[in-house]
Amino acid sequence: MANQILVETSARHVHLTNEHIEILFGAGHTLTNKKDLSQPGQFACEERVTVVGPKKSIERVSILGPARPETQVEVSFTDARTLGVDAPVRESGDIKGSAGCKLVGPCGEVEISEGVIVAKRHIHLTPADAAEFGVEDKQIVKVAINSEGRKTIFDDVVIRVKSTFAAAMHIDTDEANASCAFGKCYGEIIK
Repeated sequence: MANQILVETSARHVHLTNEHIEILFGAGHTLTNKKDLSQPGQFACEERVTVVGPKKSIERVSILGPARPETQVEVSFTDARTLGVDAPVRESGDIKGSAGCKLVGPCGEVEISEGVIVAKRHIHLTPADAAEFGVEDKQIVKVAINSEGRKTIFDDVVIRVKSTFAAAMHIDTDEANASCAFGKCYGEIIK
């Protein structure tokens, strides 16, 4: 396929502010890097939290570091239904007016009034990668995944361009399961 992009599954996770890290894990606590992620500077943490919704809870949810300016919980629609929250589809960081929940850690809990979203499917690219693919920041494209028995074309995929990114498309677990996008999977960008 031409215009191939690595497709990665972004499972449910939480981004925390420094203030919320200290409430959940204790004064002076900093996140512990368990594993570096494909996006430079991002990492999965040893620490986990319980996400509590009006209906149910999901335990041992991963935290991604480093700390962020705002606490954000990214879930799939299946997770949102489990929790009992009405999570909107949004780009990461766009949390205004989104659903809230409670986060529980070993040292405390935090109630957030907004911040629970279903992440909009997106492609991370450097400016050089974007030029090579012939796309630009915030452009909407389609991506075809040619998996065995589950060929899928994802529409409404937003291009995100930043010099610190590594080229990859991110979809949630519902989308990965629906398209059999497992293991090392590639998609074709269609403009």
